[in-house]
Amino acid sequence: MMAEPFADIASMSFEAALQELESIVEQLERGEVELEKSIAMYERGAALKAHCEARLKDAQLKVDKIVIGDGGKARAEPAQLD
Repeated sequence: MMAEPFADIASMSFEAALQELESIVEQLERGEVELEKSIAMYERGAALKAHCEARLKDAQLKVDKIVIGDGGKARAEPAQLD
């Protein structure tokens, strides 16, 4: 059985995924890639973008905390990282 083609993305750091995504965008913008390869690159780029967005969201959740203030309203406030 073949491995999932994008399985390695889940283990990538944000920085590595972003760097690969930027490389894909540059190659596609130049328009020098064959159609079939362009489609595969676009699909991988979409997966990398989703991964980067998820990593950023996770990071934001770790930094922010939800605080219930007076009146029961919730607000985000920077976490105390001391």
